[in-house]
Amino acid sequence: MSGADAAAGSGPTPHPGEQLNVAGVLFDMDGTLVDSNALVDLIWNEFSDAHGFDGVEVRAFAHGRPSRATVASYLDDEDQIAHWIDHIHHLEATAFDAVVEIPGAKALVHALPRERWAVVTSAIREPARARIAAVGIDVPDVLIGADDVAHGKPDPEGFAAAAAALGLDPAECVVFEDTDAGARAGLAAGCRVVVVGHGRSEVLDALPHVDDLTQVSVGTAPDGRIGLTID
Repeated sequence: MSGADAAAGSGPTPHPGEQLNVAGVLFDMDGTLVDSNALVDLIWNEFSDAHGFDGVEVRAFAHGRPSRATVASYLDDEDQIAHWIDHIHHLEATAFDAVVEIPGAKALVHALPRERWAVVTSAIREPARARIAAVGIDVPDVLIGADDVAHGKPDPEGFAAAAAALGLDPAECVVFEDTDAGARAGLAAGCRVVVVGHGRSEVLDALPHVDDLTQVSVGTAPDGRIGLTID
């Protein structure tokens, strides 16, 4: 799928200051609501050092993908895979001192109707819930983690499941994502996608960007949908 094709599948692209009217909002977690770069670096540097892998390469591959998919791509032994998955889940569930809020995240989600937003993450569900709470964000009623789906991003399963749990058509939802894999997943689910941060790829470059969530404000559209203004 080319970048142009991806953009075409995302619905109208908002221009700065333009209101984007949607029925629901689906957020990625790491890099979108929560800045956990320090934790992610710690995890994959430790994994890389233990096996003599290039840490830069491993971190780039892991970005936006479920941990199991990354570990299984580098290791063949099932016992070692299970050991590292357990260790990674332990770090994800306990190392909250390395996690902070993405600017504007708390204000944005707290301005949304609770029944109209969800989180779709490549992290395991319970550690994800704890990580969101640790930065002061109320955990949403709908949170789809890596253990809730058979196929992780870039597969659309997670975003499709979140929209269904909210009782919404994915085409009426917008996804906020920071990774190529996540953006591809949102587009494949039929959602519009807005990129958070400065990630670059053919797909990401074709989509609207915000530096962080302070550039997104919430209002009410005339038809009762959520009106998001992208500054």
